[in-house]
Amino acid sequence: MQKSRSTAYDMTIGALFVALMAIGSNITAFAPFLSIMNVPLTLQTFVAILAGIILGSRLGFFSMFVYTVLGLIGAPVFAGFKGGIGTIFMPTFGFILSFMILAFAVGKIVENRRTFSMYMSASVVGLLINFIVGVNWMYMALQLWVGEGSGIGYAIAWSSMTPFLVKDLALAVLAAVFAYRLEKGVLHRTPLRQTA
Repeated sequence: MQKSRSTAYDMTIGALFVALMAIGSNITAFAPFLSIMNVPLTLQTFVAILAGIILGSRLGFFSMFVYTVLGLIGAPVFAGFKGGIGTIFMPTFGFILSFMILAFAVGKIVENRRTFSMYMSASVVGLLINFIVGVNWMYMALQLWVGEGSGIGYAIAWSSMTPFLVKDLALAVLAAVFAYRLEKGVLHRTPLRQTA
């Protein structure tokens, strides 16, 4: 009986993070002024880091996997209410791919040691994974199939991401602080921690 309740609980909380990712991807629909250089800001990295910290590596990865598959089959859950298999060819798809990897890595880092310093370290590692995968995918896409990248060097691709990196670094720190407070206040009493 306990196993099925835990599985139902896991599915419910995992689905919550899928929904949070869809909302975080399109936060500018609710706050249109949130953009940098006419690029809408998202809370995807923030939510993916939280998924890893709160859900752990396995469930965090799985919730980001479901989010990605949902978008690829056509649900408008990606930024700008985009979805469909064609998003694989978008320059920003690498960031979407990175959410699964970063949620897994962040979860692994904090699973055995739930201290504030581990939360902060895990959040920064998650952010680095997000940008390493995302920027490399973007550079590859611009060079190989988008066609807009002729003349754009690797260093320029990275420097163009500076405003987003600053925003996401602030959100990664906020995710660590929020998750730690949530852990100490509520999470330690939930089935997420009782079965861990």
